[in-house]
Amino acid sequence: MRIPRYKRLVDALAADIRSGRRPVGTRLPTHRELAAREGIALVTASRVYAELAAMGLVSGEQGRGTFVRDLAPRPGQGVDEQSVAADAVDLRFNYPSVPGQADLLRQGLRELATAGELDSYLHYQPHGGRAKDRAAVAGHLRRRGLRVPADRVLLVSGAQHGLAVTAMAALQHGDVVAVDALTYPGFRVLAQTLGLELAAVPVTRSGPDLGALQQLCAQRPVRAIYTMPTLHNPLGWVLSRTTRDRLVALARRHDLLIIEDAAYAYLAQDCPPPLAALAPERTVYVSSLSKSVATGLRVGFLAAPPERVAAIERAVRATTWHTPPLTTELACRWLAEGTVDRLEAEKRADAKARQAIAREALAGLTVLGHPASYFLWLPLVESARADRIAASLARHHISVSTAEQFAATTVVPQALRLALGSVEPAELRRTLHTLRQVVEADALR
Repeated sequence: MRIPRYKRLVDALAADIRSGRRPVGTRLPTHRELAAREGIALVTASRVYAELAAMGLVSGEQGRGTFVRDLAPRPGQGVDEQSVAADAVDLRFNYPSVPGQADLLRQGLRELATAGELDSYLHYQPHGGRAKDRAAVAGHLRRRGLRVPADRVLLVSGAQHGLAVTAMAALQHGDVVAVDALTYPGFRVLAQTLGLELAAVPVTRSGPDLGALQQLCAQRPVRAIYTMPTLHNPLGWVLSRTTRDRLVALARRHDLLIIEDAAYAYLAQDCPPPLAALAPERTVYVSSLSKSVATGLRVGFLAAPPERVAAIERAVRATTWHTPPLTTELACRWLAEGTVDRLEAEKRADAKARQAIAREALAGLTVLGHPASYFLWLPLVESARADRIAASLARHHISVSTAEQFAATTVVPQALRLALGSVEPAELRRTLHTLRQVVEADALR
């Protein structure tokens, strides 16, 4: 599909602004200067600036010109988080909770406070976790279809930390890692930090294009593949057993390390086995309790082939020494008592209810997602601009993610990713109705 020239110019200027190549306060060329420089009509130059203003990237001042706006996050926000209004409805991040979780925490802390081993939480722990904690996680993984001995399990400070120590232990600066063309932003940031080269694999509605992956491996020295076979973020697919078998065969043929991200896998039931069960000799399975229990708990875990465990354990030592024993003990008690299983069941039901709300509220729009997922992918019509729609939604006090942070390619699709798990159901319904109105109005421009 051919992209109109003015849109390519909008994208180039937007990229310059976001990257800081055009700093805050920079005065942009006048409409006439831009038209002359780019060889476009004056009305087209005005349209370019109107698009940038609609994205919230520039502002025009009567008699002075057009200037780059301040995009810096407010105090308390992360370095890569866009500033949003304090009263905005947040459809960017999922931190799902069900009734009674605060009471669970209160009771759990009381029990820990009276436990005889309280003093031990003040001391260093084994880098990969205590033996009994690793055994508790191994038991949990069996219920996910992955049978692995406790000595192949390591505890980490959330799934993001698990991905980081896996990459640190198994990959080197410059290594090529195959990823889906739309993938988890946290892995993109990790790859950039470690100097890994991401090679994008085209995606379909049901999974990665394995033919393209085969061609990539034949042409490039691919070392690993990062994949989310069970409930992909952001597209929501669950790979079939046939596709998993083909992926494993391809990984064996080209000697690829498989990094399997299962952060949302708990939401999908009756799935084919994890890749780590199909190819245990080359798969590192990474997950956590962030989504199934609480994002603030920061307890994650991974299962690795025996020959990789020591290197990953050293990476844990180099980054955190060990996971905090207080939260680890709390989490592992909940695993052993069945509390995590109960919370996961409640959240599956909650996610299904939210998906039903979303499908009803967004009727008439194309949406992609798993029926038990806490997020949706919303492709936009060809003429739409995701940044423009996001800026318009911000004026309605609704915060959303565009495709840009998920894209592993320079060509970014016009789409929105909607997190459904952090808003009360009634408010979610109202918010999504407003969102649909904004999207439909933009399509009529």
